[in-house]
Amino acid sequence: MAIKRSTKILSDMSMSSMTDIVFLLLIFFLVTSTLVNPNALKLLLPKSTGQVSAKATVSVSIKDWGDETYTYHLNGDEAPMAFELLEDGLINELVNEEDPTFSIYADETVPIKEIVAVMNIAKRNHYKVILATQAE
Repeated sequence: MAIKRSTKILSDMSMSSMTDIVFLLLIFFLVTSTLVNPNALKLLLPKSTGQVSAKATVSVSIKDWGDETYTYHLNGDEAPMAFELLEDGLINELVNEEDPTFSIYADETVPIKEIVAVMNIAKRNHYKVILATQAE
């Protein structure tokens, strides 16, 4: 006598919850991958001992006069230079250098956007930058 089951076992599995998990993981990895490589300028900062591997031959000084007026001085020259002429002046000074490097001396009251503008000149021309600091 053959006994037959009245109910059949279904071997199908719902994939809707699995696709939800895959999409959530995809979004998570896309968001976190943008945080891994932030855009930043590479700087050569002086060590606390005062020894730096790259010796800067040219210096750029940024002076804050207090009324949102900033002057740029190339190689300690007392005559200020316009920012538009600063890049040409740096190119003329560093044209014969094997490893072109210059240092930035800025007052502590100078906003960071003024310093970054000078760093962008270095980035465009593939120069190395040393941000001069005062020892504590």
